[in-house]
Amino acid sequence: MLEIERLSTTQPDFGDRLEALTDWHDGATHGVEAAVSDILTAVREQGDAALLHYSATLDGLAVESVAALEVELSRCQIALEGLEAADREALETAAARIREYHLHQRQSDWEKTEADGTRLGQQVRPLERVGIYVPGGKAAYPSSVLMNAIPAHVAGVDEIVMVAPAPGGEIAPMVLAAAAVAGVDRLFLLGGAQAVAALAYGTETVPAVDKIVGPGNAYVAEAKRRVFGHVGIDMVAGPSEILIICDGQTDPEWIAMDLFSQAEHDEDARALLVCPEARYLDDVQAAMERLLPDMERSEIIRASLARRGALICVRDLAEAAEVANAIAPEHLELSVVEPERLASAIHHAGAIFLGRYTPEALGDYCAGPSHVLPTSRTARFASPLGVYDFCKTTSLVYCTPESAGVLGPVASRLARAEGLTAHARSAEYRFSGTDEGGR
Repeated sequence: MLEIERLSTTQPDFGDRLEALTDWHDGATHGVEAAVSDILTAVREQGDAALLHYSATLDGLAVESVAALEVELSRCQIALEGLEAADREALETAAARIREYHLHQRQSDWEKTEADGTRLGQQVRPLERVGIYVPGGKAAYPSSVLMNAIPAHVAGVDEIVMVAPAPGGEIAPMVLAAAAVAGVDRLFLLGGAQAVAALAYGTETVPAVDKIVGPGNAYVAEAKRRVFGHVGIDMVAGPSEILIICDGQTDPEWIAMDLFSQAEHDEDARALLVCPEARYLDDVQAAMERLLPDMERSEIIRASLARRGALICVRDLAEAAEVANAIAPEHLELSVVEPERLASAIHHAGAIFLGRYTPEALGDYCAGPSHVLPTSRTARFASPLGVYDFCKTTSLVYCTPESAGVLGPVASRLARAEGLTAHARSAEYRFSGTDEGGR
């Protein structure tokens, strides 16, 4: 019997139960925090020597130098050429779609001239060097290489440094091939907090970067949180999650498999179905029980659904949208008759998949947008990873003598109101004909 929580918005304690289900503690326990603190300090102070120690003790990868942990780009190209034709075509098709989508996100410089002669503008420049963390562990993720590196490449980043854990020195050929397709410049077989530390602080061999992106386990998340400020980060990512709103007219097996698609990531993944038809929730649960025994990762799926899965009955689709906005899911499927209409009521979601023929899995691999999305309700204020994450903008201001005469008195008045006399006089030096300058 599949264990999964059943909720209804008619329950008097629904709000409390939903909050308990969706609350997420990111795993930064005292033990994780202490271990990460030690690792960051060691790498910052000892450089390559610390990386060699942690690679040997944590990844079982003993080498004589960190240079031995760097993968030659020729090896990535060989891996690409060694793929089966269908696998290579899938990888390159996905990469092309991701690149095409992100071309539309590129920003441009702009400038305008005010009536007083002041010229204002914005200068957009790519980051010089970024680090992408590609998780390993329970699965290989070539898709994460594409989704992190290609937006950086489109942005015009000068150098993309990739790190990926390789316990025992093993790394999937598809990951290496993806690095070749995505335009990665350097690749190190490093994982965990030590990889984040190396990217943040630099060592004798690993270059320091300006920003670190990509998901990882609790140690990686805590390391990214701690180095933020010294370098930029994309987000502190939690477990994967999916929320499906269905009107009860989609094949229950389709919805069951869509829920499995996120639950199979790990035991902390969250898979939720919201529907106004209680009988349909029964049908989906029965479909999950039929399909689960044939899944390769059935035990992970079972544990995930038992811990963080739910079937939620609502009064109608309008209430379903309210529930979705309260959860602010990473992935939201709208498996309904008029998905665009329902989407207009959604204010918080990392990505929305419209209609019965748009499973979230397409977004994970090849639809186009990056699958690096805000989790754990951060979609309330955060956005998907994009080209804009790999650029920075600089404001441009140019005043003529005439426009300085217009803006100067305004700045002077406000500065003196704040008690900042030097600010005021700095502005006053640029205009004449006033008694506020004290000259």
